[in-house]
Amino acid sequence: QVQLVESGGGSVQPGGSLRLSCATSPHTTRRYAMAWFRQAPGKEREGVARINTDGYTDYANFAKGRFTISKDNAKDTLYLQMNNLKPEDTAMYYCATSPSGYTFTLIEWNTWGQGTQVTVSS
Repeated sequence: QVQLVESGGGSVQPGGSLRLSCATSPHTTRRYAMAWFRQAPGKEREGVARINTDGYTDYANFAKGRFTISKDNAKDTLYLQMNNLKPEDTAMYYCATSPSGYTFTLIEWNTWGQGTQVTVSS
């Protein structure tokens, strides 16, 4: 049973940075595609960034140039570095795994963490 635990969320001012972490069960980052999703109140969950087992990365348009997804296989941890944060980035952020991970389509992603809250406000 894969387990995912997110951390690193918090409150920041616009323009600030945060680094989210997702601690996983052993070998998870090697075996599965992984991704970050987010969900703001009243909105659907949306993909932010994904990384495949071979290190290929993909980003939502709003994340390009500001967010960076990475993983440390030795530490079984997934990261999301978020820079130049905007109020519209306020959401609960979730990490997820997929045996394929070819798209951000939610049905592809079958294991989820509990989420970490990110609030961007002045």
